[in-house]
Amino acid sequence: MKLIVGLGNPGKAYEKTYHNLGFMAADGLAALYDLKFSRRECEAVTAAGFFKSEKIIIAKPQTFMNLSGNSVYQLIKRHGAEQKDIIVAYDDCDIPPCEIRIRPSGSAGTHNGMRNIIDVLDSTDFARLRIGIGKSETTPLADYVLSIIPLNRRDEFSAVLARAVGALDMFAKGDTVEDLMRKFN
Repeated sequence: MKLIVGLGNPGKAYEKTYHNLGFMAADGLAALYDLKFSRRECEAVTAAGFFKSEKIIIAKPQTFMNLSGNSVYQLIKRHGAEQKDIIVAYDDCDIPPCEIRIRPSGSAGTHNGMRNIIDVLDSTDFARLRIGIGKSETTPLADYVLSIIPLNRRDEFSAVLARAVGALDMFAKGDTVEDLMRKFN
């Protein structure tokens, strides 16, 4: 079983913001597999499918970013996922824009959603796919991450999302985090 979680905030107002890049990556993977987010469970919307005999759950917590841990915890318990079978995709202002970093574990950095997941799970031992958004020199961080990705940057963010979906696809199909790191970092 593989549990792939994309972080973001629910609602139209947040759809095209930097903070919803995790949701966008989850949407891209679901589209690749021709799956729909048709189920509401564990404070998330989920899409489910199989690769060979391996169950794949793609989830978008609906708890708002800073409470994502509640949903992830419930999903793990409901589906019996082991931490080695989990990857969380999210935006990261500590990485240059449009770069991807994959890690098998680690701290939350400045990301409150990841901080909440780590706190609720009481562990940092799960994979993460971080999509770089950089920082603004003029806009406070909270305002920046919730701002809409400008039209003149959408193509480059579409390209990095395509790479992120490729990495999530490999993870779902059984490639190791180390394989992903070699290919995408």
